[in-house]
Amino acid sequence: MTKSRSESLPVGEITADSILQGVDLSGQAAIVTGASSGLGIAIASALAGAGADVTLAVRDIVAGEKVAQSISRSRGVKAPDVAYIDLLSATSIRAFVDNFGDRPLKYLINNAGLMAPPLTYSADEFESQMAVNYFSPFLLSELLLTNLQAASPARVITVSSGSHHLSELRMDDLHYRRRPYEKFEAYGHAKLCANLLAVEYSRRYTESGVVMHAVTPGGVATNLARHTSFEDALKQGWIKEDGTLPGGPLRSIEQGAASPIWAAVSPELEGRGGLYIEDCAVAPIWNPSIPKCYGVTAKSIDPDDARQLWEMTYPLIESAGRHA
Repeated sequence: MTKSRSESLPVGEITADSILQGVDLSGQAAIVTGASSGLGIAIASALAGAGADVTLAVRDIVAGEKVAQSISRSRGVKAPDVAYIDLLSATSIRAFVDNFGDRPLKYLINNAGLMAPPLTYSADEFESQMAVNYFSPFLLSELLLTNLQAASPARVITVSSGSHHLSELRMDDLHYRRRPYEKFEAYGHAKLCANLLAVEYSRRYTESGVVMHAVTPGGVATNLARHTSFEDALKQGWIKEDGTLPGGPLRSIEQGAASPIWAAVSPELEGRGGLYIEDCAVAPIWNPSIPKCYGVTAKSIDPDDARQLWEMTYPLIESAGRHA
């Protein structure tokens, strides 16, 4: 198993910046989705601070520009580029990629997420959590494949969640057209699909120097939970009555950004793909001795399920957004 950074750094000091200490990313391009708030800001700021040419892919351009200027001031670097993307619209994703052009891309960080909204559908008729957490990272990673191959070896990092434990794969009804919608099960289902995407994407493209990993940042207080009440979190077992986590205190966004950054740059992962990363290490396969929602379920990284899900959903992303 890959050694965790927590074995060499005191608890509470593992941050994206500590992972990147002494790492020079000058001349390497990175895209971070959802980079106008929360975890995305911390990831983008750390990459820019290490010298990367960062593009903030955001839906709120005004907020993105403020973040870019803040990163520039705090890091003493040029302001990251800011580009519009709406992950609830395949048309918008295609436009973003067209505007990015043919630049080589070293790191694609699929950070943006959506958790536990009421049942709604995207412009492409995907259930909204599946759209943002699975279909959009899938489409974006496919459309940027030639950019990634041009910077080979390159990595795609898709932010996942321990909530994948809450669901079982339902390829017969990905969009809740025929089964009841439970918002947390749906979130877990989308993240389970994201884990499987990392497995099959890597199987297909490792030989061309491009891999994908799924990464959980751990418990981080961000606006991702805006559709979630304290009672919801208590019921799911994510927090205790006193507001603390079963596994300890909530992490700062800088601490939450550590695992995605580690997955992106660690030389220990060179040539490896399709992994589920937790606490700056390759997560163990879950067993009853591990607390629920920690580690990774075997079914969420099953290569046969990953291949079947890809074959079912690839035609959907291939056609999505072409009607406009």
